[in-house]
Amino acid sequence: MLGLDQHEVGAIAVARLLRDAGMEVIYLGRFNLPAAIVKAAADEDADVIGLSCHSWEYLHYIDELFELLQARGLTIPLVVGGSVITREDEERLRARGVAAVFGPTTVAEDIPAVLRDIARGQAQS
Repeated sequence: MLGLDQHEVGAIAVARLLRDAGMEVIYLGRFNLPAAIVKAAADEDADVIGLSCHSWEYLHYIDELFELLQARGLTIPLVVGGSVITREDEERLRARGVAAVFGPTTVAEDIPAVLRDIARGQAQS
């Protein structure tokens, strides 16, 4: 989870959902900033980085996260999910390069298939 996010329950639920779907999940816990996320993604050879966001701070960290990935020569897709994401936020995030956005109306069972497609390099619409 990124930065100031206080709502860990959703992130843990999604982590369990993904693990139950056969995915390896490296959960960093709360209060992480872009540098720690990028370091962990590089160290763990991540296929996808997922951010759980239940407040709007993530909007201020996305560009830094992409810049740090680029500085390391990493092209790891970024996905964002959370209850506060609006349609307008989704459009802005997609325009900034986020591979997938899971807002409050996302069907949880759809998430693993989307992430598998992203990890395989298949773009999401």
